[in-house]
Amino acid sequence: MKKKVFVFFPDGVGLRNFAFTKFKNIGEQMGFDITYWNNTIFSLKDNLGFNEVKIEDHSVHPLLPIYSRARKRAELNVSRDKFNEDVYLTYKFPFNYKGIKNSFKSFYTRWLIALYSSEKGIVKLRKKINKLERSTSKYRYCKAQLEQHKPDLVFCTTQRATQSISALLAAKDLGIPTVAFVYSWDNVPKAMQVVETDYYFVWSDLMKAQVLQYYPFVNEKQVFVTGTPQFEPHYDTNLRQSRADFFKDYNLDVNKKYICYSGDDETTSPLDQYYLEDLANAVRNLNNKGENLGVIYRKCPVDFTSRYNTVIEANKDIIEVLDPIWKQVGNQWNQVLPTPEDFKMLYNVCEHSEFVTNVCSSTVFDFVAHNKPCIYYNYEQPQLKKGIRDIGQNYKYVHFRSMPSNKAAVFCTDKNDLESLVKQILDAKLSNVNECKKWYEIVVGKTPTKASKAIWKTIDNLLMKP
Repeated sequence: MKKKVFVFFPDGVGLRNFAFTKFKNIGEQMGFDITYWNNTIFSLKDNLGFNEVKIEDHSVHPLLPIYSRARKRAELNVSRDKFNEDVYLTYKFPFNYKGIKNSFKSFYTRWLIALYSSEKGIVKLRKKINKLERSTSKYRYCKAQLEQHKPDLVFCTTQRATQSISALLAAKDLGIPTVAFVYSWDNVPKAMQVVETDYYFVWSDLMKAQVLQYYPFVNEKQVFVTGTPQFEPHYDTNLRQSRADFFKDYNLDVNKKYICYSGDDETTSPLDQYYLEDLANAVRNLNNKGENLGVIYRKCPVDFTSRYNTVIEANKDIIEVLDPIWKQVGNQWNQVLPTPEDFKMLYNVCEHSEFVTNVCSSTVFDFVAHNKPCIYYNYEQPQLKKGIRDIGQNYKYVHFRSMPSNKAAVFCTDKNDLESLVKQILDAKLSNVNECKKWYEIVVGKTPTKASKAIWKTIDNLLMKP
């Protein structure tokens, strides 16, 4: 008899990994009965023809946002004290004191943080959050769905969504095994593990060690290294277009060499547009010296700002805008959802660009999968002033310590060096590819093409346990 697995989407961030890759096909070929337990407003049945059970009740306890924020800050305080490092304080967002309601929430949150900033306190805080969520209508709603459909296991596609707490509690209370996939390479040190499940699937040995380091209530037997499906499409040669066809589809000049500028969200890089401008200026200078270069600007899919427009308009002879093929289905960042077509676009942007340049983005890994270099900007812009976040702190984050050396990316630490670095990469005199491949293996794991299969094989092994 086929084992029935609920693949749970608490929000849209997991769609790219677990709906639009070959993840489902591989699972079905291995004999699983797969149903998507869908908490998003994207219909997997209507758009992709998948079996789905829709969650229509999206209620959370009114106090959950306050307790969840307190939990995160308490965990960061404990990490600061435990490891004697202030880097954990940089993961915190400022409190909001605008208006009576926001002020009350902030003061209440700070009281909880003061009360629970210890390892024992965090356990109590998590138990309190679980108690709150068990009291919601969504908990009862999800429990009824699980009782009706009787899955053998619930696989949650991200560990960071508060919308998943009540649903996973319902599963655990019914004795259904639960798994959380740790979604991103930077999530563990940032205290973004919202849920508690029976098992955790992670990208690499590095991430497993981090889960055990930061979450003492998790034991080693609960954590499995599976890899991530995130990079599997880069090895699917069926997505590859010829250079001529790709350039024709996006109205690019076949005589030019293109450099990809991969945009960041406003929080990570608030002055990102000026780095794009610096690249355009460097390209213009090189073109004046005989090169024939252009820039492909691919924005961050969840960046809704107009901050790049002036730079793009002033350099429209150089910059070509290739927006990610994502669909906005709501106003929140996690309601901007990827489409399967974007895999093909990203594959070919990587394949047919000379290299990528950005501020600390994980696209360094997308491009190294195509043997392409990356320049990371790491200098201040003159527009930096009090109240604007300096991008330099990004490279001090814990996840950047996984770099095997500072040669895993080409760091531009001075605007005046950018033109020279671009030229050296174009002339094959400078590259980070070999060192970045070592970094890629540390972060992503040793078998980036086999993650989906590894996830299903691990699920199969867990279901065989008595």
